[in-house]
Amino acid sequence: MSEYDYDVLYLGSGHGAFDGAGPLAATGQKVGVIESDMIGGTCPNYGCNAKITLDAPVVLQRMAERMQGVVSGQIGINWNALVAHKQAVINPLPDAIGGKLTQSGATIIRGHGQFTDAHTIAVDGKSYTAEKIVIATGQRPHRLDIPGTELAHDSRDFMALTALPERIGILGSGYISMEFATMANAAGAAVTVFMRGDTALREFHQPFVKQVMADMTKRGVAFVPNADISALTKKKDGIAIHYGAQQEETVDWVLDATGRIPNADKIGLDAAGVEYTKHGIVVDDHLRTNIPNIYASGDVLAKDQPKLTPTATFESYYLFHLLSGQTTDPINYPAIPTTVYTSPRIAKVGVTPEAAANGNYKLVHNHIPDDWYRQIDEETMGDNILIFDQGHHLVGATEFSEQAEDSINTLLPAVVFHYDQAQMWQLAHIFPSISASAWHKIR
Repeated sequence: MSEYDYDVLYLGSGHGAFDGAGPLAATGQKVGVIESDMIGGTCPNYGCNAKITLDAPVVLQRMAERMQGVVSGQIGINWNALVAHKQAVINPLPDAIGGKLTQSGATIIRGHGQFTDAHTIAVDGKSYTAEKIVIATGQRPHRLDIPGTELAHDSRDFMALTALPERIGILGSGYISMEFATMANAAGAAVTVFMRGDTALREFHQPFVKQVMADMTKRGVAFVPNADISALTKKKDGIAIHYGAQQEETVDWVLDATGRIPNADKIGLDAAGVEYTKHGIVVDDHLRTNIPNIYASGDVLAKDQPKLTPTATFESYYLFHLLSGQTTDPINYPAIPTTVYTSPRIAKVGVTPEAAANGNYKLVHNHIPDDWYRQIDEETMGDNILIFDQGHHLVGATEFSEQAEDSINTLLPAVVFHYDQAQMWQLAHIFPSISASAWHKIR
Protein backbone atom coordinates (compact mmCIF):
# COMPACT_ATOMS: atom_id res chain seq x y z
CA MET A 1 0.00 0.00 0.00
CA SER A 2 1.31 3.42 -1.00
CA GLU A 3 2.39 5.86 1.69
CA TYR A 4 0.73 8.62 -0.34
CA ASP A 5 -2.91 9.55 -0.92
CA TYR A 6 -2.39 9.66 -4.70
CA ASP A 7 0.02 8.31 -7.26
CA VAL A 8 -0.17 11.54 -9.22
CA LEU A 9 -1.71 14.84 -8.15
CA TYR A 10 -2.36 17.60 -10.68
CA LEU A 11 -2.45 21.22 -9.54
CA GLY A 12 -4.78 22.83 -12.07
CA SER A 13 -7.35 21.35 -14.46
CA GLY A 14 -6.69 23.03 -17.80
CA HIS A 15 -5.34 21.45 -20.97
CA GLY A 16 -1.96 21.09 -19.28
CA ALA A 17 -3.69 18.65 -16.92
CA PHE A 18 -6.92 17.05 -18.13
CA ASP A 19 -5.66 15.81 -21.50
CA GLY A 20 -3.25 13.57 -19.62
CA ALA A 21 -4.86 13.13 -16.20
CA GLY A 22 -7.88 11.26 -17.57
CA PRO A 23 -5.91 8.71 -19.61
CA LEU A 24 -3.49 8.25 -16.70
CA ALA A 25 -6.32 7.54 -14.26
CA ALA A 26 -7.77 5.06 -16.77
CA THR A 27 -4.59 2.97 -16.46
CA GLY A 28 -5.42 2.35 -12.81
CA GLN A 29 -3.20 4.94 -11.19
CA LYS A 30 -4.80 6.97 -8.41
CA VAL A 31 -5.06 10.49 -9.80
CA GLY A 32 -6.29 13.70 -8.18
CA VAL A 33 -6.96 17.03 -9.90
CA ILE A 34 -7.04 20.22 -7.80
CA GLU A 35 -8.95 23.23 -9.15
CA SER A 36 -9.99 26.49 -7.47
CA ASP A 37 -11.84 27.96 -10.44
CA MET A 38 -13.66 26.39 -13.39
CA ILE A 39 -12.85 22.83 -14.46
CA GLY A 40 -11.04 22.96 -17.77
CA GLY A 41 -9.12 26.14 -17.05
CA THR A 42 -8.84 29.21 -19.25
CA CYS A 43 -9.23 27.83 -22.77
CA PRO A 44 -12.71 26.26 -22.65
CA ASN A 45 -14.23 28.72 -20.20
CA TYR A 46 -12.90 32.19 -20.91
CA GLY A 47 -10.32 31.72 -23.63
CA CYS A 48 -10.32 29.87 -26.95
CA ASN A 49 -13.83 28.41 -26.98
CA ALA A 50 -15.49 31.58 -25.74
CA LYS A 51 -13.45 33.77 -28.08
CA ILE A 52 -14.20 31.83 -31.26
CA THR A 53 -17.91 31.86 -30.43
CA LEU A 54 -17.82 35.66 -30.16
CA ASP A 55 -15.92 35.81 -33.44
CA ALA A 56 -18.36 33.66 -35.48
CA PRO A 57 -20.75 36.48 -36.50
CA VAL A 58 -17.77 38.66 -37.49
CA VAL A 59 -16.84 36.01 -40.08
CA LEU A 60 -20.42 35.99 -41.35
CA GLN A 61 -20.54 39.77 -41.44
CA ARG A 62 -17.32 40.00 -43.44
CA MET A 63 -18.49 37.42 -45.97
CA ALA A 64 -21.79 39.20 -46.51
CA GLU A 65 -19.90 42.46 -46.91
CA ARG A 66 -17.62 40.99 -49.58
CA MET A 67 -20.50 39.44 -51.49
CA GLN A 68 -22.84 42.41 -51.60
CA GLY A 69 -24.60 42.32 -54.94
CA VAL A 70 -24.71 38.54 -54.88
CA VAL A 71 -26.46 38.83 -51.52
CA SER A 72 -28.26 41.90 -50.25
CA GLY A 73 -28.52 43.49 -46.83
CA GLN A 74 -26.03 44.24 -44.10
CA ILE A 75 -25.47 42.04 -41.07
CA GLY A 76 -25.42 43.71 -37.66
CA ILE A 77 -24.23 42.05 -34.46
CA ASN A 78 -26.50 41.94 -31.42
CA TRP A 79 -23.84 41.92 -28.72
CA ASN A 80 -26.13 40.98 -25.84
CA ALA A 81 -27.55 38.03 -27.79
CA LEU A 82 -24.04 37.04 -28.89
CA VAL A 83 -22.74 36.90 -25.31
CA ALA A 84 -25.79 34.86 -24.28
CA HIS A 85 -25.07 32.48 -27.18
CA LYS A 86 -21.45 32.24 -26.06
CA GLN A 87 -22.54 31.30 -22.56
CA ALA A 88 -24.93 28.68 -23.90
CA VAL A 89 -22.03 27.13 -25.84
CA ILE A 90 -19.47 27.12 -23.04
CA ASN A 91 -21.62 26.64 -19.91
CA PRO A 92 -21.75 22.83 -20.29
CA LEU A 93 -17.98 22.49 -20.76
CA PRO A 94 -16.78 22.39 -17.12
CA ASP A 95 -19.23 19.62 -16.26
CA ALA A 96 -18.38 17.76 -19.45
CA ILE A 97 -14.64 17.92 -18.79
CA GLY A 98 -15.09 17.12 -15.11
CA GLY A 99 -17.37 14.24 -16.01
CA LYS A 100 -14.77 12.71 -18.30
CA LEU A 101 -12.14 13.03 -15.57
CA THR A 102 -14.27 11.32 -12.94
CA GLN A 103 -15.46 8.64 -15.38
CA SER A 104 -11.83 7.81 -16.08
CA GLY A 105 -11.26 7.34 -12.34
CA ALA A 106 -9.71 10.68 -11.38
CA THR A 107 -10.82 12.56 -8.27
CA ILE A 108 -11.56 16.29 -8.49
CA ILE A 109 -10.55 18.30 -5.44
CA ARG A 110 -12.09 21.78 -5.26
CA GLY A 111 -10.19 24.67 -3.70
CA HIS A 112 -6.91 26.60 -3.84
CA GLY A 113 -3.87 24.33 -3.68
CA GLN A 114 -0.55 25.28 -2.16
CA PHE A 115 2.57 23.19 -1.62
CA THR A 116 3.66 22.58 1.96
CA ASP A 117 6.48 20.24 0.89
CA ALA A 118 7.57 18.32 -2.21
CA HIS A 119 4.92 15.62 -1.77
CA THR A 120 2.11 17.58 -0.12
CA ILE A 121 -0.43 20.15 -1.29
CA ALA A 122 -2.78 21.83 1.16
CA VAL A 123 -6.23 22.71 -0.19
CA ASP A 124 -8.19 25.05 2.04
CA GLY A 125 -6.59 23.60 5.16
CA LYS A 126 -6.69 19.92 4.20
CA SER A 127 -3.49 18.16 3.08
CA TYR A 128 -3.20 15.77 0.14
CA THR A 129 -0.05 13.79 -0.57
CA ALA A 130 1.19 12.25 -3.80
CA GLU A 131 4.18 10.31 -5.06
CA LYS A 132 4.35 12.60 -8.09
CA ILE A 133 2.86 16.05 -8.68
CA VAL A 134 2.20 17.89 -11.95
CA ILE A 135 1.89 21.68 -11.82
CA ALA A 136 -0.51 22.92 -14.51
CA THR A 137 -1.68 26.26 -13.16
CA GLY A 138 -1.49 28.18 -16.45
CA GLN A 139 -1.30 31.94 -16.76
CA ARG A 140 -3.37 34.97 -15.82
CA PRO A 141 -3.70 38.46 -17.35
CA HIS A 142 -0.88 40.90 -16.67
CA ARG A 143 -1.90 44.26 -15.27
CA LEU A 144 -0.03 47.49 -15.90
CA ASP A 145 1.58 48.91 -12.78
CA ILE A 146 0.28 52.45 -13.19
CA PRO A 147 -1.98 54.75 -11.17
CA GLY A 148 -5.60 53.83 -11.82
CA THR A 149 -4.88 50.30 -13.01
CA GLU A 150 -7.96 49.16 -11.06
CA LEU A 151 -10.10 51.03 -13.61
CA ALA A 152 -9.04 48.59 -16.35
CA HIS A 153 -10.50 45.15 -17.08
CA ASP A 154 -9.11 41.89 -18.44
CA SER A 155 -10.08 39.54 -21.26
CA ARG A 156 -12.39 37.51 -19.04
CA ASP A 157 -14.31 40.69 -18.22
CA PHE A 158 -14.57 41.60 -21.90
CA MET A 159 -16.09 38.26 -22.85
CA ALA A 160 -18.67 38.65 -20.09
CA LEU A 161 -19.86 42.11 -21.17
CA THR A 162 -23.62 41.98 -21.70
CA ALA A 163 -23.68 45.50 -23.11
CA LEU A 164 -20.92 46.69 -25.42
CA PRO A 165 -19.46 50.08 -24.39
CA GLU A 166 -19.51 52.78 -27.06
CA ARG A 167 -15.84 53.71 -26.63
CA ILE A 168 -13.23 51.09 -25.77
CA GLY A 169 -9.54 51.66 -25.12
CA ILE A 170 -7.29 48.60 -25.43
CA LEU A 171 -3.83 48.63 -23.88
CA GLY A 172 -1.35 46.46 -25.79
CA SER A 173 -1.24 45.08 -29.33
CA GLY A 174 -0.77 41.33 -29.01
CA TYR A 175 -3.18 38.45 -29.72
CA ILE A 176 -5.91 39.46 -27.29
CA SER A 177 -5.82 43.13 -28.18
CA MET A 178 -6.04 42.62 -31.93
CA GLU A 179 -8.72 39.93 -31.74
CA PHE A 180 -10.97 41.81 -29.34
CA ALA A 181 -10.47 45.06 -31.24
CA THR A 182 -11.74 43.25 -34.35
CA MET A 183 -14.82 41.90 -32.54
CA ALA A 184 -15.71 45.14 -30.76
CA ASN A 185 -15.28 47.21 -33.91
CA ALA A 186 -17.45 44.81 -35.92
CA ALA A 187 -20.16 45.07 -33.25
CA GLY A 188 -20.16 48.87 -33.46
CA ALA A 189 -17.80 50.14 -30.74
CA ALA A 190 -15.27 52.90 -31.31
CA VAL A 191 -11.93 51.21 -30.52
CA THR A 192 -8.51 52.71 -29.85
CA VAL A 193 -5.49 50.42 -29.47
CA PHE A 194 -2.63 51.86 -27.43
CA MET A 195 0.56 50.12 -28.54
CA ARG A 196 3.60 49.67 -26.33
CA GLY A 197 5.96 50.15 -29.29
CA ASP A 198 5.42 50.74 -32.96
CA THR A 199 4.88 47.07 -33.85
CA ALA A 200 1.80 44.89 -33.28
CA LEU A 201 1.88 41.09 -33.15
CA ARG A 202 5.67 41.02 -33.07
CA GLU A 203 5.86 37.23 -33.51
CA PHE A 204 4.14 37.35 -36.91
CA HIS A 205 5.32 38.33 -40.38
CA GLN A 206 5.14 42.11 -40.24
CA PRO A 207 4.13 42.82 -43.86
CA PHE A 208 1.03 40.68 -43.21
CA VAL A 209 0.38 42.32 -39.85
CA LYS A 210 0.55 45.78 -41.41
CA GLN A 211 -2.03 44.85 -44.04
CA VAL A 212 -4.42 43.58 -41.37
CA MET A 213 -3.85 46.76 -39.35
CA ALA A 214 -4.49 48.89 -42.44
CA ASP A 215 -7.83 47.13 -42.93
CA MET A 216 -8.72 47.60 -39.25
CA THR A 217 -7.84 51.29 -39.55
CA LYS A 218 -10.06 51.63 -42.61
CA ARG A 219 -12.88 50.15 -40.53
CA GLY A 220 -12.41 52.73 -37.79
CA VAL A 221 -9.96 51.17 -35.31
CA ALA A 222 -7.42 53.78 -34.16
CA PHE A 223 -3.84 52.81 -33.31
CA VAL A 224 -1.58 54.86 -31.05
CA PRO A 225 2.04 53.66 -31.43
CA ASN A 226 4.57 54.10 -28.62
CA ALA A 227 1.73 55.14 -26.35
CA ASP A 228 3.65 54.99 -23.06
CA ILE A 229 0.55 54.76 -20.85
CA SER A 230 1.17 56.62 -17.60
CA ALA A 231 -2.18 56.52 -15.76
CA LEU A 232 -5.91 55.92 -15.85
CA THR A 233 -8.23 58.38 -14.15
CA LYS A 234 -11.96 58.45 -13.58
CA LYS A 235 -13.81 61.35 -15.23
CA LYS A 236 -17.43 62.45 -15.29
CA ASP A 237 -17.85 61.21 -18.86
CA GLY A 238 -15.70 58.08 -18.67
CA ILE A 239 -12.11 56.97 -18.06
CA ALA A 240 -9.16 59.04 -19.22
CA ILE A 241 -6.17 57.14 -20.60
CA HIS A 242 -3.08 59.27 -20.06
CA TYR A 243 -0.29 58.61 -22.53
CA GLY A 244 2.63 60.14 -24.39
CA ALA A 245 3.53 63.75 -23.70
CA GLN A 246 0.64 64.67 -21.42
CA GLN A 247 -1.95 63.40 -23.91
CA GLU A 248 -5.19 61.74 -22.95
CA GLU A 249 -8.20 60.03 -24.48
CA THR A 250 -11.50 59.44 -22.71
CA VAL A 251 -13.25 56.11 -23.21
CA ASP A 252 -16.09 54.24 -21.54
CA TRP A 253 -14.20 51.01 -20.87
CA VAL A 254 -10.55 49.96 -20.75
CA LEU A 255 -9.16 46.51 -21.60
CA ASP A 256 -5.67 45.78 -20.28
CA ALA A 257 -4.32 43.35 -22.87
CA THR A 258 -0.65 43.81 -22.07
CA GLY A 259 0.10 40.10 -21.87
CA ARG A 260 -0.20 37.14 -19.53
CA ILE A 261 1.98 35.98 -16.65
CA PRO A 262 2.49 32.47 -15.23
CA ASN A 263 0.60 31.41 -12.11
CA ALA A 264 3.79 30.41 -10.36
CA ASP A 265 3.28 32.55 -7.27
CA LYS A 266 0.88 31.84 -4.41
CA ILE A 267 1.14 28.07 -4.87
CA GLY A 268 3.97 27.45 -2.40
CA LEU A 269 6.76 26.66 -4.83
CA ASP A 270 9.37 27.88 -2.35
CA ALA A 271 8.09 25.44 0.26
CA ALA A 272 8.55 22.61 -2.22
CA GLY A 273 11.92 23.93 -3.42
CA VAL A 274 10.78 24.27 -7.04
CA GLU A 275 12.85 26.59 -9.24
CA TYR A 276 10.97 29.27 -11.20
CA THR A 277 11.52 32.64 -12.83
CA LYS A 278 9.24 35.48 -13.97
CA HIS A 279 8.78 33.47 -17.16
CA GLY A 280 7.47 30.42 -15.33
CA ILE A 281 8.56 27.09 -13.88
CA VAL A 282 11.91 25.72 -15.03
CA VAL A 283 11.83 22.12 -16.32
CA ASP A 284 14.16 19.70 -18.10
CA ASP A 285 13.51 17.78 -21.32
CA HIS A 286 11.21 15.40 -19.42
CA LEU A 287 9.13 18.31 -18.05
CA ARG A 288 10.64 17.56 -14.63
CA THR A 289 11.44 20.41 -12.28
CA ASN A 290 14.57 20.51 -10.14
CA ILE A 291 12.60 18.45 -7.61
CA PRO A 292 12.61 14.91 -9.08
CA ASN A 293 9.00 13.99 -8.26
CA ILE A 294 7.48 17.30 -9.42
CA TYR A 295 6.66 18.00 -13.08
CA ALA A 296 4.98 20.90 -14.86
CA SER A 297 3.11 21.39 -18.12
CA GLY A 298 1.18 24.04 -20.00
CA ASP A 299 1.47 27.80 -19.96
CA VAL A 300 3.04 27.91 -16.49
CA LEU A 301 6.32 26.64 -17.97
CA ALA A 302 9.29 28.83 -18.78
CA LYS A 303 9.82 27.63 -22.35
CA ASP A 304 10.66 28.62 -25.90
CA GLN A 305 7.62 26.87 -27.37
CA PRO A 306 4.50 29.00 -27.85
CA LYS A 307 2.21 29.09 -24.83
CA LEU A 308 -0.86 27.78 -26.60
CA THR A 309 -3.54 25.14 -26.07
CA PRO A 310 -2.03 22.65 -28.56
CA THR A 311 1.32 22.93 -26.79
CA ALA A 312 -0.25 22.31 -23.38
CA THR A 313 -2.24 19.38 -24.77
CA PHE A 314 0.91 17.84 -26.26
CA GLU A 315 2.80 18.26 -22.97
CA SER A 316 -0.04 16.81 -20.91
CA TYR A 317 -0.35 13.76 -23.14
CA TYR A 318 3.44 13.31 -23.09
CA LEU A 319 3.36 13.25 -19.28
CA PHE A 320 0.63 10.61 -19.43
CA HIS A 321 2.98 8.38 -21.41
CA LEU A 322 5.94 9.20 -19.16
CA LEU A 323 4.15 8.72 -15.83
CA SER A 324 2.41 5.55 -16.99
CA GLY A 325 5.75 4.02 -17.96
CA GLN A 326 5.02 3.95 -21.69
CA THR A 327 8.08 6.06 -22.49
CA THR A 328 11.32 7.23 -20.97
CA ASP A 329 12.19 9.45 -23.91
CA PRO A 330 12.50 13.21 -23.56
CA ILE A 331 9.70 15.32 -24.97
CA ASN A 332 10.06 15.98 -28.69
CA TYR A 333 7.91 18.92 -29.68
CA PRO A 334 6.37 18.98 -33.15
CA ALA A 335 5.92 22.16 -35.16
CA ILE A 336 3.19 24.07 -33.33
CA PRO A 337 0.89 26.18 -35.52
CA THR A 338 -0.63 29.39 -34.29
CA THR A 339 -3.13 31.94 -35.53
CA VAL A 340 -4.54 35.35 -34.65
CA TYR A 341 -8.32 35.50 -35.03
CA THR A 342 -8.48 38.89 -36.60
CA SER A 343 -10.37 39.20 -39.87
CA PRO A 344 -8.48 38.39 -42.05
CA ARG A 345 -6.64 35.86 -39.89
CA ILE A 346 -2.87 35.55 -39.65
CA ALA A 347 -1.50 32.03 -39.16
CA LYS A 348 1.87 30.31 -39.30
CA VAL A 349 3.75 27.09 -38.65
CA GLY A 350 7.40 26.05 -38.74
CA VAL A 351 10.22 28.12 -40.22
CA THR A 352 9.27 31.78 -40.59
CA PRO A 353 10.11 33.98 -43.59
CA GLU A 354 12.46 35.97 -41.36
CA ALA A 355 14.37 32.84 -40.28
CA ALA A 356 14.38 31.50 -43.84
CA ALA A 357 16.16 34.62 -45.05
CA ASN A 358 19.25 33.41 -43.19
CA GLY A 359 19.20 29.86 -44.54
CA ASN A 360 19.24 27.75 -47.67
CA TYR A 361 15.51 27.77 -48.37
CA LYS A 362 13.19 28.39 -51.28
CA LEU A 363 10.32 30.82 -50.62
CA VAL A 364 7.18 30.68 -52.74
CA HIS A 365 4.77 33.62 -52.55
CA ASN A 366 1.08 33.28 -53.40
CA HIS A 367 -1.50 36.06 -53.64
CA ILE A 368 -4.69 34.61 -52.16
CA PRO A 369 -7.23 36.44 -54.38
CA ASP A 370 -5.57 34.82 -57.44
CA ASP A 371 -6.74 31.39 -56.24
CA TRP A 372 -10.04 30.52 -57.95
CA TYR A 373 -11.33 28.87 -54.76
CA ARG A 374 -10.90 32.08 -52.77
CA GLN A 375 -12.84 33.94 -55.47
CA ILE A 376 -15.98 31.98 -54.54
CA ASP A 377 -16.61 34.24 -51.56
CA GLU A 378 -14.77 37.16 -53.17
CA GLU A 379 -11.72 37.34 -50.93
CA THR A 380 -9.83 40.46 -51.94
CA MET A 381 -7.04 40.39 -49.34
CA GLY A 382 -4.44 37.81 -48.46
CA ASP A 383 -1.04 36.33 -49.19
CA ASN A 384 0.93 33.31 -48.13
CA ILE A 385 4.59 32.35 -48.09
CA LEU A 386 5.55 28.69 -48.37
CA ILE A 387 9.06 27.76 -47.27
CA PHE A 388 10.77 24.68 -48.72
CA ASP A 389 14.18 23.16 -48.11
CA GLN A 390 16.33 22.13 -51.06
CA GLY A 391 14.65 18.70 -51.18
CA HIS A 392 11.21 20.32 -51.61
CA HIS A 393 10.10 19.43 -48.10
CA LEU A 394 7.73 22.03 -46.71
CA VAL A 395 9.36 23.38 -43.53
CA GLY A 396 7.22 26.44 -42.87
CA ALA A 397 4.20 28.43 -43.99
CA THR A 398 2.64 31.73 -43.04
CA GLU A 399 -0.56 33.23 -44.37
CA PHE A 400 -3.02 36.01 -43.86
CA SER A 401 -6.48 35.46 -45.29
CA GLU A 402 -10.05 34.86 -44.19
CA GLN A 403 -9.32 31.12 -43.90
CA ALA A 404 -5.67 31.19 -42.90
CA GLU A 405 -6.11 28.89 -39.89
CA ASP A 406 -7.67 26.15 -42.04
CA SER A 407 -5.03 26.55 -44.72
CA ILE A 408 -2.16 26.23 -42.24
CA ASN A 409 -3.84 23.29 -40.49
CA THR A 410 -4.06 21.54 -43.85
CA LEU A 411 -0.33 22.01 -44.45
CA LEU A 412 0.63 20.94 -40.93
CA PRO A 413 1.17 17.20 -41.68
CA ALA A 414 3.62 18.05 -44.47
CA VAL A 415 5.69 20.14 -42.05
CA VAL A 416 5.53 17.73 -39.10
CA PHE A 417 6.14 14.50 -41.05
CA HIS A 418 8.59 15.98 -43.56
CA TYR A 419 6.73 14.72 -46.63
CA ASP A 420 8.63 14.57 -49.88
CA GLN A 421 6.94 15.46 -53.14
CA ALA A 422 5.87 11.87 -53.88
CA GLN A 423 4.20 11.62 -50.47
CA MET A 424 2.46 14.95 -51.01
CA TRP A 425 0.80 13.44 -54.08
CA GLN A 426 -0.49 10.52 -52.00
CA LEU A 427 -3.04 12.77 -50.30
CA ALA A 428 -6.11 13.43 -52.44
CA HIS A 429 -8.22 16.01 -50.63
CA ILE A 430 -11.95 16.48 -51.11
CA PHE A 431 -12.43 18.82 -54.02
CA PRO A 432 -13.40 21.60 -54.01
CA SER A 433 -12.32 22.58 -50.51
CA ILE A 434 -9.94 24.90 -48.70
CA SER A 435 -7.77 21.85 -47.99
CA ALA A 436 -7.45 20.98 -51.68
CA SER A 437 -6.71 24.61 -52.47
CA ALA A 438 -3.96 24.87 -49.85
CA TRP A 439 -2.40 21.46 -50.56
CA HIS A 440 -2.25 21.98 -54.31
CA LYS A 441 0.25 24.80 -53.84
CA ILE A 442 2.90 22.65 -52.12
CA ARG A 443 3.07 19.72 -54.59
